[in-house]
Amino acid sequence: MVKKSLMYIHLCLIFLFVACQSEKKEKEETASFNVTSPLVKDTLVNKDYVAQIRSINHIELRAQEKGYIQSIYVDEGQFVQKGQLLFKIMPNLYESDVNRAKAEAKYAQIEYQNTKNLSDKDIVAPQEMAMARAKYEKAQAELSSMNTHLRFTEIRAPFSGIVGKLHVRKGSLVDEGELVTELSDNSKMWVYFNVPEAEYLDQMDTKKDSNPMHVRLRMANGKEFSQDGIVQTIESDFNNETGNIAYRATFPNPKGLLRYGQTGNIVITSPYANAMMIPQKATFEELEKKYVYVITKEGKVKAREIKVAAELPHIYVVASGLGKDERILLDGLRMVQENQKIASRYQKPEKVMSNLDLYAE
Repeated sequence: MVKKSLMYIHLCLIFLFVACQSEKKEKEETASFNVTSPLVKDTLVNKDYVAQIRSINHIELRAQEKGYIQSIYVDEGQFVQKGQLLFKIMPNLYESDVNRAKAEAKYAQIEYQNTKNLSDKDIVAPQEMAMARAKYEKAQAELSSMNTHLRFTEIRAPFSGIVGKLHVRKGSLVDEGELVTELSDNSKMWVYFNVPEAEYLDQMDTKKDSNPMHVRLRMANGKEFSQDGIVQTIESDFNNETGNIAYRATFPNPKGLLRYGQTGNIVITSPYANAMMIPQKATFEELEKKYVYVITKEGKVKAREIKVAAELPHIYVVASGLGKDERILLDGLRMVQENQKIASRYQKPEKVMSNLDLYAE
């Protein structure tokens, strides 16, 4: 009697387990998820490129003569005009050299004039006259050289711009060629950035005329610079190690907001005809590859790798791996498994895209 009872209980447990499993399987098969398909339409895509900002003219100012810094007439970050006096090296020694050269030139001039007077009367030989003239010209050249050295004790701005860091102080002893400061002309800025070969080819294919390419600059704070730039120079060679080619864009800088050494991102807007777009939330990654779950005609889930051509807010532009009429799983990606059969609720891609900002993950 006890054995029969135990056997009955055992059979009941088996039936109950089978029933639960069947019910679980039925629920899995009938689980309902939202699906959609790609939206195909023309669109504009912004692509960012890391950029380095440089002044249109940025130079180092160095001492042209050895001596002590007698005066500094500017401060760091100050705007100066072309020809403005910036530094003065103590000129005493060079002034003495100029005075000596002046005296020698005056003596040579007098000697030359006397010799010329005698030559005019045929009292001295032509050779003596030539020697006197050569001595006078040599003295004049020496005086000019001394005046040049004296002028070099004054360091002036070769163009209008902003003074950089001061590397010397008043009283400092500087050698010839020693760095004293930098000077930057920031009226226009050169912005350098690198473009991959494939994108370069696409840009050149899109650019049908000789009009320059216009670009924008996103600064380090995320805001866009108020002025547009023009790509004026593209290097002749690709970098074989990176596969990139260097561009240089010129930006007007009327308010002086941009400075030498800043960083940012160049933004280029490119048109995409018949772009196939899907929500980013409908994708997942494995080993740096992107996948979507495609729903087969039988209602089963199949993982499919896709290639992304461009990225928009909450949206990927698909380059390959997906057909325009195929349906993909929109949400619940972590709740399904490969080959699982599901029930689906189709949502039109236009409606999905318009609501992405509301429920994007």
